[in-house]
Amino acid sequence: MSSRSADPQYAELHRRLRRRGFLGVAAGATAATLLGARPAAAAPQSAEATDHRGCRPIVPRGKLGIQLYTLRDQVQQLGFGPVFRELERYGYDSVEFAGYTQGTGDLTLRQLKHLMREHGLRGIGSHVGYYSADPAAYTFATQLEKVVDDAAALGLPHVGTAASPDRYGRTVDGWKRAAEDFNTYGAAARARGLTFYQHNHQMEFGFAEDKPHVRLYDVLLAETDPELVHLEMDIYWAYAGQHRFSVRPDGTPAPFDPLDYVLAAPHRYPLFHVKDGEHDEASPDGYHMVDVGDGDIDYEHFIGTVLRRHRGRRTDHHWLMERDDAVDPDANPAGSFSSARRSAAYLRGRRHR
Repeated sequence: MSSRSADPQYAELHRRLRRRGFLGVAAGATAATLLGARPAAAAPQSAEATDHRGCRPIVPRGKLGIQLYTLRDQVQQLGFGPVFRELERYGYDSVEFAGYTQGTGDLTLRQLKHLMREHGLRGIGSHVGYYSADPAAYTFATQLEKVVDDAAALGLPHVGTAASPDRYGRTVDGWKRAAEDFNTYGAAARARGLTFYQHNHQMEFGFAEDKPHVRLYDVLLAETDPELVHLEMDIYWAYAGQHRFSVRPDGTPAPFDPLDYVLAAPHRYPLFHVKDGEHDEASPDGYHMVDVGDGDIDYEHFIGTVLRRHRGRRTDHHWLMERDDAVDPDANPAGSFSSARRSAAYLRGRRHR
């Protein structure tokens, strides 16, 4: 028996992953292994999803959103109303907030909700801080009831955090403590008719400092209640994590595919961040950001696989465009509106089946 198998803590994690449907993902199991030896047959396209030329959009109607952090410069300069007007023109269906004012001054939640409705947009979620040393800060840890009440007042179905579960350190026990926090926030959200979610970056896929054979993302999945804590997969950062963490610190292989996590438990992933990247060996993450459709991440495959494998099941996935550096004139001289428009055109564009 290996030392890893003999470790009681690893054995307990292994048991939890098996119970929650993630066994094999961290070890790099393929989707076919997770879902059965034979790939599931694709269900026929509905008349609404397919045109007479046998083409379909990458993202289904009603499921394309944007994280407003992408347009933070435009929101601050113009206000939410003009930005929402542009998003309506580009064909977006929903928005995810990164703050409810973003430097625009006093704006009530009622006014913000009215502006969304006026431009045919739905508020789908919101990123809120996890914790702060300032007890007056607007975070889950410091103002939990206000955070969930505000999200409910806006009519958001989801409210979450883009903060890492590193609050108590990058150890197995530290992430177990963070998972307890997230379960608490999930219960408070559910009491208000919402779901709580955590948004990943690349470092969630790294290894525990005290147990370097354990991937921390697996601890988060195993220790959180799947009925209370959901995930927003940032697909770009997940592939950056794949680039950085497919080998353990001792040099042994630890391959994984971000798509496998979704296929193993699609109900835990109501939201996705769709951002693209070109391969860049000079970057420690293996990519640099570009507009969606201009990079090397195969979104036709990723989104299409999720839709085909789980069509007809009770899943409600929303695909949210984001580009972190859209406001940086050096990285993106065309500007943030251009990134939002071009990315939507790609994801709305019709592709052959």
